[in-house]
Amino acid sequence: MNARANGAGFVVALPAEARALIGASARAGELRSFGDGAWLAVCGVGETAARRAAQQLVAANVIALVSWGTAGGLDPQLGAGDIVLPQHVVDAGGAVWHIDERWHRRLQRALHGCGRVVGGSLLGSTVLLGSRGAKREAFTRTGAAAVDMESAAVATVAAEHGLPFVAVRVIVDAADQALPRAVAVALDAGGRAQPARLCAALARRPQDLLGLLRLAWRFALARRAMTRAARALGPALRNPRTGAAA
Repeated sequence: MNARANGAGFVVALPAEARALIGASARAGELRSFGDGAWLAVCGVGETAARRAAQQLVAANVIALVSWGTAGGLDPQLGAGDIVLPQHVVDAGGAVWHIDERWHRRLQRALHGCGRVVGGSLLGSTVLLGSRGAKREAFTRTGAAAVDMESAAVATVAAEHGLPFVAVRVIVDAADQALPRAVAVALDAGGRAQPARLCAALARRPQDLLGLLRLAWRFALARRAMTRAARALGPALRNPRTGAAA
């Protein structure tokens, strides 16, 4: 890209999550600016893709990194549309990355009135935790409020380069809601649903159809919550220096 960044760099797995953030379409693999010097990288699902995107943003001279998108609930009290603004990101091996405290406080204030917002820990997983049993075990072991597959990688890159880091995640599937198996096989590396794969998966497991419809409804709730959060956070999220003296 031609311009140099002077705001935060956002790592986002799915195009739909990016749309909730910037209000416009974004393609997997795309780097684009969207105001206040901020840049967006839509990377696809998983830690490898997230690390690559975070490194691209660092090379573009961003001054901070943000992990933005959806998450699975581990805390049984959380439901679709609840916002997770963690103080820590942890992984299965016990590593801990701390969120930038001042930035976190400003974002927490900005989210007042946007629905339920919780802190605590966010678990970074290398595998999809789709079953109730896997979520229950992860919650018992780590105490994390939610889980995703990108935040730990973004936090690692931020720590390597001495950059402020925050994560903003919205719950889609609650702790007691299993993800249909068709979900894992229907997504390509860019996080896009592939109709042919989905149809093949449903042909093998037609019982997943109801679960997919319920998941689509919950994702719609989460996307509306992400849109509200993006509007409320505004420049304070896109640039950690905004309102720093507040």
